[in-house]
Amino acid sequence: MKKTLTFFLFMLAAITMQAQVQAPQPSPHAKIWQTVGLTEVTVEYSRPSMRGRDIFGDLVPFDKKWRTGANENTTISFSHDVTIDGETLPKGTYAIYSVPGKNSWEIMFYKKTDNWGLPQAWDNAQVALSTKAQVTKMPMTMETFTIVIDELKNDSAVFNMLWEDTVVSFTFEVPTDAKTMKSIEAALNGPTARDYYAAADYYFSSGKDLEQALEWINKATEDNATFWMLRKKSLIEAKLGKKKDAIKTAKASLKAAKAAGNDDYVKMNEDSLKEWGAK
Repeated sequence: MKKTLTFFLFMLAAITMQAQVQAPQPSPHAKIWQTVGLTEVTVEYSRPSMRGRDIFGDLVPFDKKWRTGANENTTISFSHDVTIDGETLPKGTYAIYSVPGKNSWEIMFYKKTDNWGLPQAWDNAQVALSTKAQVTKMPMTMETFTIVIDELKNDSAVFNMLWEDTVVSFTFEVPTDAKTMKSIEAALNGPTARDYYAAADYYFSSGKDLEQALEWINKATEDNATFWMLRKKSLIEAKLGKKKDAIKTAKASLKAAKAAGNDDYVKMNEDSLKEWGAK
C-alpha cells in the first residue's frame, strides 16, 4: 500500500511539473489586423523558419498542395465580400492552401478551417475561390515565413507571402466605393457639417466630381468652419484651379490653426500658401 501511494504521488508530481512547463514554439503564432477601405481583414497563421533548410522545391515541394505555413490552418477573414481576379469571394473566414510553382502559385480559399495542415480528404466543393499568384524573387533572404498586406488603397490591397528568397502576391479588391456611396446617400438625407465634410473629402481623395466636392465643403464650412475643414476646402479649390479662393481659404485655416495651437496644420497651410504664390 505504501509503495502504491508513493508511486501515485510521484506520478502526480510529474504530471504537475509537465503541465507547468512553457516553451517557445518552433513556428510561433501570428495575427494581422488590417483595414482596407471599409473592410476589416484578419490573418492568423504560424511562422516556420528556414533554419538552414532549402524551402521551395525541397522542404515545400513544387506542384503539390501546401498548408501555407505550419500547425493549424492559416486563415483569412473578410468583413465584406471581396473580389479576386474578377471573382467574388463572399465575406467570411477561409483557410488558405496553396500549390507552389516555380513561376506562379495557385491559392485556394477553403471553407473548412479546422484542419491541422492539409485535410485528410480534399473536397473541391469546399474551395470557395482559387486564383493564381505572382512569384517574385528577392535580392535577400527572409528567414521566417511572413505575411504582409500592403499597397493599401481605398478599394484594394496586395496580399504578400515572403519566405526564403520568394515573394508570392495577389491583389484583392474591396467594395469601398459602393459602401461609401450608400453611406453618403443615407447621410445626406439629413446631413450634418461632418457628413458634408466626409462626403467632400471622399470625392476629393477619390478623384470624383470636384465641383460637387466643393459644393459639399462649402455647406460644411458655412456655419462653423474648423481649421481642418478649411484646409480641405483650400485643397479642393486649388485642384479646381481657383487659386485666389484657395489662398483666401488657406489663410483662414492658418489663422484658425494658430489659434488652436495645431502646428501640423500651421505648417501645411504655410507650405501651400508658399506653393500657390500667396503674398
